[in-house]
Amino acid sequence: MPALFFSRQQEGFTIKRTAATGWAQSLAIYLESRVMILLALGFSSGLPLLLVFGTLSYWLREADVTLSDIGYMSWVALAYGFKWVWSPLVDRLPLPLLSRLIGRRRSWMLLSQVLVMLALCGMAMSDPKQDLAHLALFALLVAFSSATQDIVIDAYRIESAPERLQAAMAAAYMTGYRLAMIMAGAGALALAAWFGSDTGYDRLGWQQTYFIMAGLMGIGVITTLCCHEPEVNVARQSDEQQRYRAQLLERGWPAPLAGPGAWCHEAIWRPFADFFERYGNTALLILALIACYRISDVVMGVMANSFYVDLAFTKTEVATVTKVYGVIMTLVGASLGGVLVMRFGTLRILLLGALLTASTNLLFSLLGQVGHNVMLLTLVISLDNLCAGIATAAFVTYLSSLTNVAFSATQYALFSSIMMLLPKFIAGFSGVVVEVIGYSGFFIGTALLGLPAMCLIPLVAKRLARSS
Repeated sequence: MPALFFSRQQEGFTIKRTAATGWAQSLAIYLESRVMILLALGFSSGLPLLLVFGTLSYWLREADVTLSDIGYMSWVALAYGFKWVWSPLVDRLPLPLLSRLIGRRRSWMLLSQVLVMLALCGMAMSDPKQDLAHLALFALLVAFSSATQDIVIDAYRIESAPERLQAAMAAAYMTGYRLAMIMAGAGALALAAWFGSDTGYDRLGWQQTYFIMAGLMGIGVITTLCCHEPEVNVARQSDEQQRYRAQLLERGWPAPLAGPGAWCHEAIWRPFADFFERYGNTALLILALIACYRISDVVMGVMANSFYVDLAFTKTEVATVTKVYGVIMTLVGASLGGVLVMRFGTLRILLLGALLTASTNLLFSLLGQVGHNVMLLTLVISLDNLCAGIATAAFVTYLSSLTNVAFSATQYALFSSIMMLLPKFIAGFSGVVVEVIGYSGFFIGTALLGLPAMCLIPLVAKRLARSS
């Protein structure tokens, strides 16, 4: 009897030790060098977004720009929704000299990062009170260059590691991305208050802030120069293009047109055709899910900083809450999301993320009813960042799983463009909606916008299970 009791106890200990070891191995994956590279590249990718989105709206609101104009100004971020248009060029076209020196992916990364830096300096030298169009032009260049950087980094992530590392790399990427957004959000507000005024408009504060943000893009530049070029069989792509060129010549195409025709077939047509061939009738359902998943979060985000201004929160209050609690909860959310995806599967955590993200918008409506309350603001921002981290880690992993490595840049650009196109378009009308129904009604409406995604995820899962 004692021996039997001991063996059962030992068995229980073994089970606990195995479970603990499993979690330890899951967390140890974040120490991989390739995962750490994605942390830095995620920072470089995430920094420009708020500078042409939420932080810019705070700047504009302080400069007495109308809510309607602020909403329309957010349309510069539609560049992220149309990046699939030029993604084939980024995917297949080498840059003269630079590609030979540091590789095809790294050369495009470096070019886009330098352009973001220059455009941010242009924004810094603009004044929305004097010439809003001038500021909008540089903001559009930031968005275009940043979207190009996203194309390359997404391709780099998919090509540089096997599938077992993709969830961790996505989580590390999103951690860096969210840290950059906090730096471009809370950090930018703190800097604008430090160099200018905490309670009113001061152009000098915003000018210095945007110059510093341009300098922080140097993190991406240094990482690009130090990281490795992923191994991709470029020769095979070239051979397939040459074979198709020969087929076009056999069909009677003129020689000067056969080359460009073959390139367009391989770089533009095949990435899109491949996706529909692999998923068949489910492909349209998947694209609908991608288009709906971020609507709730993105549409709400345009008005968030204007909301803080109108509730009389100071730059320091918003920056402090976001910087301290936002950073902690972002790290927890992104890391937890990566581990949850590895242990429970992508679609389950995708559904959980959609539910959590939509729910946190209701907390902003509550804050609108309560008014200026720093403790409630802390709770709202903390929960919002935690849920966003979980949802985004799951979503990036899901998009990566849909991508064929042979067409990584173009296909992922298509998915991420669809992800942003509808939300950014709808977000352009957010200022008009707030002016009509107020902030509380607006936030409740954005929460309801999350329902289509929650309905589509089970449908997609059922279709995929049926076809497998």
